Formats: sequence, C-alpha cells, structure tokens
Amino acid sequence: MSQPLTVVDDIACTHLDTVAKFFRALSDPTRLKLLEFILRGERTSAECVEHAGISQPRVSVHLSCLVDCGYVSARRDGKKLRYSVGDPRVADLVVLARSLAADNVTALTCCTRIPDGQD
Repeated sequence: MSQPLTVVDDIACTHLDTVAKFFRALSDPTRLKLLEFILRGERTSAECVEHAGISQPRVSVHLSCLVDCGYVSARRDGKKLRYSVGDPRVADLVVLARSLAADNVTALTCCTRIPDGQD
C-alpha cells in the first residue's frame, strides 16, 4: 500500500511542475529564437516578426508566452509594443544551455525520445 502525499511531497511536486513548465516555455525553437534576438537589445513587434520570418499573429503568441512566463517584459510606446529582457540571468541561462547542448550534441542529435521542435 502506498503512503499518502504529505504537505512536503505536495510542495516538491508543485515545484517540479513549475520548473518543468519553465523549461517547456523555452523548448519551442521560435520562442528561443525570439528570446535570443531580444537579449541583444530592446525590440519592437515588427522587428521580431521580421527576424522570425513568420506571421505577426504567430510571433505575437510566442512573445505573449515569453512575457507571461517572465522571460521578457513588454512596454507600450505609442502604438508599438517594445520587448526587452530585464533579468540578466535569462542571458546566462541561454548561454549555459547553448554550452551544454554543444557538449552533448551527439547524444541530443541521436535522442529519439524527444521529438525535434517545430513551430
């Protein structure tokens, strides 16, 4: 017979779910591309659309996700929205992820359990 969850187990589970969601937000190649673009400086929606090479509505959905998850901030400038990264740890995270991926490129390329990301 299994033990019932304690309050501590429940908190740990919630924490793990939150961390997993944190990584899922970055798992989309288009969102990662937009995030890396915004890391280099404040960007307008139009600049993000041009950089991503996809439709404005699709870019808007991805940017909204990045804002909602706290990776990017948006501010209104007249009719335009401008996006920026306010926390330098986001840049650190992207650099670390790129380094780890480069170190594990063979294993990641051969991995069949996680499908390649698609927009």
